[in-house]
Amino acid sequence: MKKNFALTLIITFFSLYLSAQDAVTIYNPDADAKAEVAAAVAKAAAEGKHVFLQIGGNWCPWCVKFHKLVSENKALDSLVNANYEVVKVNYSKENDNHELLATLGYPQRFGFPVFVILDEKGKVLHTQDSWYLEQDKTYNREKVAQLFMMWSAYTMNGAVQKFGK
Repeated sequence: MKKNFALTLIITFFSLYLSAQDAVTIYNPDADAKAEVAAAVAKAAAEGKHVFLQIGGNWCPWCVKFHKLVSENKALDSLVNANYEVVKVNYSKENDNHELLATLGYPQRFGFPVFVILDEKGKVLHTQDSWYLEQDKTYNREKVAQLFMMWSAYTMNGAVQKFGK
């Protein structure tokens, strides 16, 4: 009897966990990622910024963790918005955006999420495996900030940025 109860409890919690994962809508499988990237490049050129592509899927717990860290940390959110046009590129069974990813050198080979930074002309400047930013089952805030600062148009033109807490 105790084994059945424990098994039922485990299945219930696992089902709730999966339901919560399904509720995440960071990435849009129906989006025209190629058009979104083109629009972001045009806007970045006009504003003196670079483009930050966050490639992943709603199914990916590490993608959710990254999004949550950046969107909930005011300093990181400000750093990203000041320096980048951001596009969240979906990768899922519904839409793997194969054609776009081919033009970027197949960054999905690094796993998910993976980050690609484009200059104001759409040229790939950097592809970042997110593994290097992880620490203790989450992301290291300072390493994430360093990524954003190192590859911004501002810094690449010789300026120095400081990261606020």
